[in-house]
Amino acid sequence: MALRVLIADDHAVVRQGLRMILSLDDDIKVVGETTNGREAVRLARELCPDVVLMDLLMPVMDGISATAEIRQDLPEVEVVALTSALDDTMVMGAVRAGAIGFLLKNAEADELRSAVKGAAVGRIHVSPDATSRLMGQVRAPSGPEQLTEREAEVLTMLARGKSNKEIARDLRIGQQTVKTYVSHILTKLGVHSRTQAAVYAVQSGLVPAGELTTPEPLDATRDQWWSA
Repeated sequence: MALRVLIADDHAVVRQGLRMILSLDDDIKVVGETTNGREAVRLARELCPDVVLMDLLMPVMDGISATAEIRQDLPEVEVVALTSALDDTMVMGAVRAGAIGFLLKNAEADELRSAVKGAAVGRIHVSPDATSRLMGQVRAPSGPEQLTEREAEVLTMLARGKSNKEIARDLRIGQQTVKTYVSHILTKLGVHSRTQAAVYAVQSGLVPAGELTTPEPLDATRDQWWSA
């Protein structure tokens, strides 16, 4: 049962490289490719992938707009944003649109595969350079509704890169309950993505900046995406 990935990038060489890197992992299957954001939205609806690798600069519809539409219509589909140029506006745009990951196109192959697998189980993955941009751009919400003790605990684990399955296991609760907590956290903080919530966790002192989205490697049992 392979993790299903849709690739959206307007450069053929980049798509070919991404497909080749992902195909080296038997747990990942590329189910579709496209060259623009509008088609990415259509294919996401048609193919129902687990993860979309989304270039941010594309014709017809940009990757940020496409990410927002996919996350709105298909909340179970996660998006990992890709870009060749690190720009504050794009970083913030992707995060606000709901991307769970943000990678530069010069990322190592292992990091790419890890980000894709992590996204499928609810793990945040942001390149270090992008993380520093986020810390400088994201501001803590003004007067957010008070989190419960359990919600703060879930937020702390989320910010440290824990998957839904790992949070459920550590807290001895169901994975659907974890998703409900995450939904409540986003609503109370007035943010649109797990990544924004993770940055808030650092700004509020729940998590040291050095621990933001730095999960332990997937273990030998491969924290399987399909059981998340």
